[in-house]
Amino acid sequence: MTIGDHLQEFGGLPAFTFPDAETDEKKAVVLPEPNSVAWRLSVDTYDAEETWGECFTRFLYAVDTAKVTALIVGTWKDVYDNGSDEVIEALCAAEDRLPALRALFLGDIVGEECEISWINQGLVTPLLENFPELEVFGVRGGQNLEFPAVRHERLHTLVVEAGGLPAAVVRGIAASDLPALTHLDLWLGTSEYGGDSEVADLAPILSGDRLPALKHLALRNSETQDDICTALAAAPVVARLDSLNVSMGVLTDDGVAALLSGQPLSHLSVLDMHYNYLSDAMRTKLRETLEPAGVRLELDSDDAEEDSDEEDGTVWRFVSVGE
Repeated sequence: MTIGDHLQEFGGLPAFTFPDAETDEKKAVVLPEPNSVAWRLSVDTYDAEETWGECFTRFLYAVDTAKVTALIVGTWKDVYDNGSDEVIEALCAAEDRLPALRALFLGDIVGEECEISWINQGLVTPLLENFPELEVFGVRGGQNLEFPAVRHERLHTLVVEAGGLPAAVVRGIAASDLPALTHLDLWLGTSEYGGDSEVADLAPILSGDRLPALKHLALRNSETQDDICTALAAAPVVARLDSLNVSMGVLTDDGVAALLSGQPLSHLSVLDMHYNYLSDAMRTKLRETLEPAGVRLELDSDDAEEDSDEEDGTVWRFVSVGE
């Protein structure tokens, strides 16, 4: 499965795509109020008439950016080959023009523009360092992504979506000090697309020591989803969560059995396991165990299908979002 739709809202605001240069020249576009939308800035992936930086410069002069609270970065030129360095440098250079920015998403790119595992990124933490008031930060694409450990006082939501998240990135996030973070969402992916992290890399997250405010944890889209559930069964952070998301990965009865055999989960409001490889018997057990306690279960399989070799009995299972 691939990502087919751009973000429709972000930072609590509806998304609005800033007009491209050609549209801007042909007709006078009435722009919304600066703080009423999440502005999406994007150029053509293949035959761009302008660079992303040039698009951003037009934006700075067309909009009162002192009032802008949410930005969505779409495609930049030749995203298959080029990382996000130009974007990051342009945003950091304009930090004084964006004093109200609170939400930033880097890489709102769909499959027809560039498959998630082919999106080139770069060193993204300068965005957190240059925008200390940022509250929501999202990144899509794991290729060449760098996220060394950082401290940020205000960030409450961090989302990193990838078909394969490098171990160095997972370790960097896990080592970061994020005292205000309430939502953490990591798409760990598969080794085929660079997702080489192990459960041990998640240990600081599972302990929760650097994430004292964490209430919503998603460790999903992983080919090692069973191992993650096994680790979560005894993870200290789980006891103070409101929601837990282990969806979109290769989740089988073994992982769920391990999770249920560990610490209580009855305090959760939501346990998300959509897209899975669970038996009907295990689904029934989950419902009988957790629904009476008021836990909302997300259990739809969402077309998770396995392939098998009739000759040798080999079974292949896949994460929801890979290539």
